[in-house]
Amino acid sequence: MRGDGDGWVECAQGHRHWGRFGAAGLLLQRPHHPDRTTLEVLLQHRATWSHHGDTWGLLGGARHSDESHVAAALREAAEEGGLDPAAVRVHGQYDDAHGAWSYVTILGGTDRQTEVRPTGGESIDVEWVPVEEVTGRPLHPGFARTWPLLRRGLRPLRVVVDAANVVGSRPDGWWRDRAGAARRLLQSVETRAAAGLGGGDLPAGLDLLPLTRRWPSWVVVVEGAARTAADQLLDGVEVRVAHGSGDDAVVEAVRDAAAGPVLAVTADRALAARCGALGATVVGPRWLTPLLGEG
Repeated sequence: MRGDGDGWVECAQGHRHWGRFGAAGLLLQRPHHPDRTTLEVLLQHRATWSHHGDTWGLLGGARHSDESHVAAALREAAEEGGLDPAAVRVHGQYDDAHGAWSYVTILGGTDRQTEVRPTGGESIDVEWVPVEEVTGRPLHPGFARTWPLLRRGLRPLRVVVDAANVVGSRPDGWWRDRAGAARRLLQSVETRAAAGLGGGDLPAGLDLLPLTRRWPSWVVVVEGAARTAADQLLDGVEVRVAHGSGDDAVVEAVRDAAAGPVLAVTADRALAARCGALGATVVGPRWLTPLLGEG
């Protein structure tokens, strides 16, 4: 279906691009099946008649004036590759700016064996390709240029929050109602999870691809009297209840990050050392509370 974004434009560098309002594509990864020790990404074999035809790249295309880059990338992936957008968890956005025009890559993941197929006439094929084999294909020039960077951002950032430590850092009467204080924290984290994190929101020390925006996976560990706060339904936040040691539950959440970058939030020195030993970057509550509008 044609939209108001369809059309050629010339960027500030003098190059011709498709998309009057820019373009967006989806870089989708999943664990390589059946071994799950490596990742594979979904690539499109472009139709021969298209611009840079008969090359491999991302499912994507022109953005409409009334849609976000995320919506554009998911729409194009559905139109060109038969992908169900509900199967995608978006975790990042990378802007490749060319002056007045930009190509925005939306990074996402899926654990599903979701069906994909060539649809819409713009794809010769769509295929899950192990990351080690991507450069063995004839790649679209733009994708070939950005792939070495994008590969660094395939795994989402995980933020693990030691709820007891964060709640205890604020003198707001939490000791009178630990469960209520934990519920307020969880609701604030849910709001931040939906909004995502800008590049300037991240602390120093994280060696990450500089994305325009990230939507990390958030894990909040609750313990003791605050465990009843886990009865609420949250969007984009996993709540883990520590039935034993809260510190052990935080460490386990860090360990479960599947080789991706981890940011652990705690001011407990012993716990920070344990998380750091697993490769996590550790920050105190003073990093998180301003992002939640509480500091």
